[in-house]
Amino acid sequence: MSEKTKPTISRRTVLAGAGAGAVASAVPLKHGFAASKIKVGVLLPRSGPQAQIGIDCQRGADIAAEVLKAEGYPDMEFVLGDTETKVDVARAQAEKLIDGGANVIVGCFDSGQTMAAAQVCEQKNVPLVVNIAAVTKLTELGYKWVFRNFPTGPMIVRDAFVNQKKLFGMSGATPKRVALLHVNDTFGTSLAGALFKLTPRFKMPYKIVEKIAYDPYGRDFSAEVRKAKGAKPDALWAVSRLNDAISITKELVRQRVDLMGVMSTGPGWYEDAYMKATGKYGNDVISLVPWVDYKKPMAQKMRDAYQKRFPGRGITANQGYTFDAILIVADAFKRAGSTKNTDLQAALQKTKITNNTTIGKGIQFNAKGQVPYVPSGAVQNRDGKQIVVLPEFAAVGKPIWPMRPWRKR
Repeated sequence: MSEKTKPTISRRTVLAGAGAGAVASAVPLKHGFAASKIKVGVLLPRSGPQAQIGIDCQRGADIAAEVLKAEGYPDMEFVLGDTETKVDVARAQAEKLIDGGANVIVGCFDSGQTMAAAQVCEQKNVPLVVNIAAVTKLTELGYKWVFRNFPTGPMIVRDAFVNQKKLFGMSGATPKRVALLHVNDTFGTSLAGALFKLTPRFKMPYKIVEKIAYDPYGRDFSAEVRKAKGAKPDALWAVSRLNDAISITKELVRQRVDLMGVMSTGPGWYEDAYMKATGKYGNDVISLVPWVDYKKPMAQKMRDAYQKRFPGRGITANQGYTFDAILIVADAFKRAGSTKNTDLQAALQKTKITNNTTIGKGIQFNAKGQVPYVPSGAVQNRDGKQIVVLPEFAAVGKPIWPMRPWRKR
């Protein structure tokens, strides 16, 4: 990890809710009720294989604190927890944050880690506001303290099918054979299951000719790419993480796997680190994922503040959905006027936010603590930038499809 990507846990970071570099007011009593500030436990993978993604999520939280302070929301104090990209550590860290006085937990990016944190929050009656986690059962278990503004696996797959059909229709190029490469963790398995369950309903024009599950923390993906190549696909559908997306791309180039396109439903392929590591070979990949809608005023404010604080770095779903999670907490606390757990829970249940940062009509939870429909977009890599190409109401560019051959770049 370079100096530019190391997480720095300083007084400024911990007290981010008071604005960049400002000193926050006195810490309220543990789990106090009437308070001018809320204590938010931000639980993310700050070390291990998902560390860079965790850092990007934290940056979204820091920018949210800065922007929301200027918008008149109350002060927030961030206390940081590191899952180390491990499920058991996520559980232990959630307990530590709550025992340390956190009034609400925001996290955890990874589905497995989020499930572990949710169990703790449910046991201790402390709200968990999920920034990113797609596993369906998270909001199907009857939990009363879990609130998620992020699509489930089936929602992501449904919109992937819809946007693929639009993409193919716009270009006139339709793949007939698709190979699926997916990580074998909670997230990847959930998405792959949803994909196969929903494919018949959407009558997709292609056939999944190979399904390859793999360990995302492996170092050599030559065998998996060779197997995919042997199926002679027109396109590759990937459900990946960051490091494996980089390695798979390099293998696709090395083995000269000619494709109409690479389509991703997951992180990795759109990250700054991915595009830096793959260079011109990272171009044209299309990620069918939840994303930021820069036609929204709050998204524009986030972008302006982010580019000022982190010049040259892109904004992805990691920053956007973490920003929105902090917005949800700030909005609930402002309305509740209290840090009492049941007051916060009641306020969260009545959330109704329209000016958020991500694609969709806004944030309003159902009885399960889930926003019923969270749309995804189609985002294409273009020379180190992420360009929204679908849906039309959020698009800022036209897609390149089929993608340019490796050898002609």
